[in-house]
Amino acid sequence: MSSSAPLNPAQHEAVRHLATPCLVLAGAGSGKTRVITHKIARLLQHGLAPREIAAITFTNKAAAEMRERARALVGARAARELAISTFHALGLRILRTDGERIGLKPSFSVLDADDVQGVLRDAGGSTDNRLARHWQWKISLWKNQGLDADAAERAARDDDERQAARMMRRCAERLAAYQAVDFDDLIGLPLALLQRDAEACARWRAAFGHVLVDEYQDTNAVQYELLKALVGERGPNGQFTAVGDDDQSIYGWRGATIENLERLPQDYPQLRIIALEQNYRSTGHILRAANAVIAGNPKLFDKKLWSELGEGEPVRVLECDGEEHEAERAVAHIQALRGSAGAKFCDIAVLYRANHQSRAFEHKLRAAQIPYKVSGGQSWFDRAEIKDLCAWLRLLVNQDDDPAFLRAATTPRRGIGHRTLATLGEFAAKWKVSLFEAVFAPTLPAVLEGKALDTLAQFGR
Repeated sequence: MSSSAPLNPAQHEAVRHLATPCLVLAGAGSGKTRVITHKIARLLQHGLAPREIAAITFTNKAAAEMRERARALVGARAARELAISTFHALGLRILRTDGERIGLKPSFSVLDADDVQGVLRDAGGSTDNRLARHWQWKISLWKNQGLDADAAERAARDDDERQAARMMRRCAERLAAYQAVDFDDLIGLPLALLQRDAEACARWRAAFGHVLVDEYQDTNAVQYELLKALVGERGPNGQFTAVGDDDQSIYGWRGATIENLERLPQDYPQLRIIALEQNYRSTGHILRAANAVIAGNPKLFDKKLWSELGEGEPVRVLECDGEEHEAERAVAHIQALRGSAGAKFCDIAVLYRANHQSRAFEHKLRAAQIPYKVSGGQSWFDRAEIKDLCAWLRLLVNQDDDPAFLRAATTPRRGIGHRTLATLGEFAAKWKVSLFEAVFAPTLPAVLEGKALDTLAQFGR
């Protein structure tokens, strides 16, 4: 195992500091992933087992990249055993292990956004998808702020929010009955468990000798409380490293709060703050433009990025008449780069704010016979056939999962209509059983008969 890759002085200091909690202020392109992976290697050298090191990222892609880069430093076996995951994956692990302490079966289901919208439409007696999405967004924001339905009702400022708070309560009741959680619950429920159950909290704290958090500026209030629950108030020896940058906090609209950076020195007075200011990614012109853009932002910590990569090409800002003109100018510039500089197509990227803006660029690129690849778009797991298969698998392990039952019962079509399902749902609600259990209830023929009953029975078998 080797951690001898070259580090600059600030990176070296961040890697070697183990005595107290540490906040690494990592500007864009300053090598933060290198610092995290080298610190993992350092912790292993100091006697921690790989499973005792938790590294928390914000995306599965970032977690996979971090594990791969750690493998190059510490070897394949140690890298496999490291607890590298997203906050949500760690929360899922806690709930699968200890969820029974708060009433969850180990086979509970995790509902995606479409499933939750379906639950909300049912709870609100509505078929309005836009209204369900609005409720879901508001409920998610409240959950990320650490509010339950009671607190949301107290915080509601108008009739719209009061209605959303009622939907939050009804949705929570249904999810509990379905033995299901939503994405936000994967943070909130583990936190509630650790706060209420001292034995479980002590066990999970003992499991991790050091916790590292990437992109700390994007954490919300509940994620910060979960971090505190995992590391505890260990005084000068609080074992965690947070890596973040107040200049890159852009997710306030979904609950992230810059106050988490502000609270760290208050909650951990012996926090060591180390700034990474050398940028390895951008030239001088780009850095100066970026620094000018954020110059007016409120500053929590002093930090000024610099680079040794030279001045580079000046940043150009072009005014265009519309999206078609903008796409034409971009394509013309791509062709000029190919002709004058010999650039490869794979070295050129076109960035846009929203997916719908790709249309004009794709049209102009095809017209110019320029090959391209669109990154992102629909996730493989969002494809209808994959969601159908997942619904069947969820139902196999959790017969209380009513959203999975509804999707499996109607895909492919087998003659089970909305009227039949509505009657089945009323029956299940009356007797407080799941839809799956209701299919086999001896009293179901009292409310369903004939072909509808036979089709349901055949599906259940």
